[in-house]
Amino acid sequence: MRKIILAVMPLALLSVGCHRKQKVEETATATNVTAATVSASPAPPAAAPMPADFSIDNVPISNAPLGKFPFFGWPANYAPQNTPKEVGFGHFPFWTGKAFNDIEGQTFMVTLDAAPNKQFSSYELQKNMQTLFQQAGAVKVFEGKIPYDTLKALPDTVRSEISPGLGDAYNDPVETWVIHRPHDAIWINYSTNTAQGAFAVVQTKPFVPTAVLLPADQLKTALDQIGKAVIHVNFATDQTQLLPTSGPQMDAVIALLKGDPSLKLAINGYTDDTGSDDHNVTLSDGRAKAVQAALVAAGIKSDRLQAKGYGRMIPVSNNTDEAGKAANRRVELVKL
Repeated sequence: MRKIILAVMPLALLSVGCHRKQKVEETATATNVTAATVSASPAPPAAAPMPADFSIDNVPISNAPLGKFPFFGWPANYAPQNTPKEVGFGHFPFWTGKAFNDIEGQTFMVTLDAAPNKQFSSYELQKNMQTLFQQAGAVKVFEGKIPYDTLKALPDTVRSEISPGLGDAYNDPVETWVIHRPHDAIWINYSTNTAQGAFAVVQTKPFVPTAVLLPADQLKTALDQIGKAVIHVNFATDQTQLLPTSGPQMDAVIALLKGDPSLKLAINGYTDDTGSDDHNVTLSDGRAKAVQAALVAAGIKSDRLQAKGYGRMIPVSNNTDEAGKAANRRVELVKL
């Protein structure tokens, strides 16, 4: 038995050695095939490096013909989850890799599902939409995940407002595309997952204010006749600080109060119905108190002023379109 064992062991070792050699050779061969395949395939063109701080000036100007806004449809196998949201003047924060670019203009947002009795394919939808964007002269300036903390830092009202075109950006990558045209730009946000897709389109255009500045005498007339007046003051989005553009209107309110030392006013803040009730009350209250603080800083005694926020209570218009929402976001002076 000992001799037989000794005779078999070299054969076993030889067999193992052969198998190991064969395995190494097979691995090497497989590696070589992969390398040969890669080297034989044309290398994709390198993407032009984007600057650290995005500038649209670095995006080539496109003269590709486009149809009517919002310029892009979707494949026949897909349909909007809800009625697309379109406003004549809105905004959307587009992520360019380093920061959000909050772009203003005509805005369109939609979330897409599979049409009835159709199968959703994120790959099919993405290929279709990317082809459309490219044919329109769009340049992809970002693709990837938006940092969670940065996305979370967006105000609640903004996230709620843009959700139809944002997709599930907390979990899914997004694409940002830009069409740089001679006199404007078209920005696109696109996102998809295994269940739905979403995109937003903003065609830039300058803001044209429609609010009318009320001078001190008109404020007095309104207060005397109906007991209240809406003042046209501006705030940063979802913030309480007065913007410098509010200066002329605040000067008129100061002149009104200094011209009638017996006049006492309640300053009431209101919002539209976007966001939670608690948030809206807090926001409107902060804005009313910001107006009060500016008046006190200008020399008006604080005991002549009361400030309170009422959130979305007592709307003066509907909340179904941007014009109605804008009318509801207001600061009123009420004669005490």
